[in-house]
Amino acid sequence: ATLLAQVIVNEGLRNVAAGANPIAIRRGIDKAVEAVVAQMRGIAKEVSTKQQIASVGTISAGDPVIGGKISDAMDVVGKDGVITVEESQTFGIDIDTVEGMQFDKGYVSPYFATNNETLTAELDNPYILMTDNKIS
Repeated sequence: ATLLAQVIVNEGLRNVAAGANPIAIRRGIDKAVEAVVAQMRGIAKEVSTKQQIASVGTISAGDPVIGGKISDAMDVVGKDGVITVEESQTFGIDIDTVEGMQFDKGYVSPYFATNNETLTAELDNPYILMTDNKIS
């Protein structure tokens, strides 16, 4: 996928340098993406069992042990869970489960902090929006 994206970028830049309209190129790429996604959805197969997940993991990693660990991790977190892979200084493959939510980054801006000493945001009676719709 990365190689394909690199070729698309390089060819797009080459065509723009040769005088092609960049907006037309972008529209063409978008149409191609829609066509490929539609084709893939048509041939995709649902993967639901632990064995099927292990098979996909084994093919992707090229290693049945790693495929099994991926399946074990998916079994723990479920289809909506998050799996993070980290390099270790020890041998073996371990699965550590963290319950709850985890944020990889802090505030976008330090101005979100209401307490500058502890860099925390403490709000009294805040308004909270809950939605299952996409917010953009």
